[in-house]
Amino acid sequence: MSENEKSHPAAESAEKSYYGMTLQMAKAEAERCLHCGRPRCVKGCPVHISIPEFIADIAAGNPKAAAEKLKTQTALPAVCGRVCPHEKQCEGSCVVGIKGRPVAIGSLERFAADFVRENKLESLPEIQPATGKKVAIIGCGPAGITAAAELARYGHNVEIFEGLPYPGGVLMYGIPEFRLPKEIVLHEVDSLKKMGVKIHLNSHIGRAQAFDELLKGGGFDAVFVGSGAGIPIYLGIEGEDATGVYNANDYLTRFNMRKLKGVIASAKEPITGKHVISIGGGNVAMDSSRAALRLGAKSTLVYRRAKEQMPARMEEIDHAERDGVEMVLLTAPLKILTDAEGKVRAVLCRKMQLGEPDESGRRSPVEIPGSDFEIPCDVVVIAIGNKPNPPESYRGLNTTPKGTLAVDPQTFQTSMDGVFAGGDVVSGALTVINAMGQAKSAAAAIDKFLRGRPLKTEAEPAAGAK
Repeated sequence: MSENEKSHPAAESAEKSYYGMTLQMAKAEAERCLHCGRPRCVKGCPVHISIPEFIADIAAGNPKAAAEKLKTQTALPAVCGRVCPHEKQCEGSCVVGIKGRPVAIGSLERFAADFVRENKLESLPEIQPATGKKVAIIGCGPAGITAAAELARYGHNVEIFEGLPYPGGVLMYGIPEFRLPKEIVLHEVDSLKKMGVKIHLNSHIGRAQAFDELLKGGGFDAVFVGSGAGIPIYLGIEGEDATGVYNANDYLTRFNMRKLKGVIASAKEPITGKHVISIGGGNVAMDSSRAALRLGAKSTLVYRRAKEQMPARMEEIDHAERDGVEMVLLTAPLKILTDAEGKVRAVLCRKMQLGEPDESGRRSPVEIPGSDFEIPCDVVVIAIGNKPNPPESYRGLNTTPKGTLAVDPQTFQTSMDGVFAGGDVVSGALTVINAMGQAKSAAAAIDKFLRGRPLKTEAEPAAGAK
């Protein structure tokens, strides 16, 4: 290696591992990309990242250029590289994967973002000339962060209002540290601040202040609502109000905030137990069951369908099993049993078998009579999903029968002129990348709105709001 080569930051860091991948490993993986004329991976990505372009930079040994391209298209590359369901999206659409293993697009995205962050090679995306327009963003989760970054790049003045003490939403409070280090979330948020975005924490908008007040008296020209879906869904079985029963939101928040005890006055101690049962089959259930192990408990996961029907990523299921989580599948909880003091002592369950497919196409679980049994435990975590805040939280905005905000499917504009929305508050609880995709589409529409341009044309495809 020549002296010039040695002086290049990429060369100096070639043998350093960034969460399991060196530059040489990344280059070798990137060289597997076929650079298709019509890349299916781009269509499979909800934010439509130009995947072959950033992969080509890595193959050429230039992860800095790759990271720069990523930052112009996504506000959270280091996050998406870790938590996106790549196997169902970009990698699931990869042509190389038809006859073999797809290109590890997610790992390469994570590598590029980690490389420039750890080597202090990051640069801000280009920002268009200031428009003088002001946009309020409600919520600093994946949707709010994405909308803020896009609108700041368009040259607008952006302010985020977050109701919690820390920014990041589900990225900070919901996804555990072992899957998404919090320093990465805070670093990505810090990039927003460097782009001129103002973030107001502990600021509740909606109930306390109506959205039209922001437009009429608050000096804002548009509003984006990205407040997510933070209301837990319960099973509706007897005993859910017992001492020792928690929803996954509270359980994971207290797990994630344990390091901030003393920094955040309201931070509570993590929930501990000798035997924790997590009920559910999604990524959140995997997170809570793995968190329980790290808090010193025996951890069991109960799910009423089979393993192959779990909505969680297969990677997360494998990690949970390898960590030591016991999977009790084709099992439905019937009742949470308590002792004389009203504390959890066991979950009464019934074995299931697979019947005919339901509306989703999955075979429905059918009860097996006489198969009831108990699983002793002292903590139960309900992890079967979330829903948006009740309609009264969105004064003046129309909602759907499901309780989500009603928006135009192309522009994501709500029933109020100048107020847009995206993410879980529109779709219901889905993935981080789905929220980002909607927010990116909404931001493009907001930019048109602020510039007085038509929000849509007949030629535009629907953005995919649900």
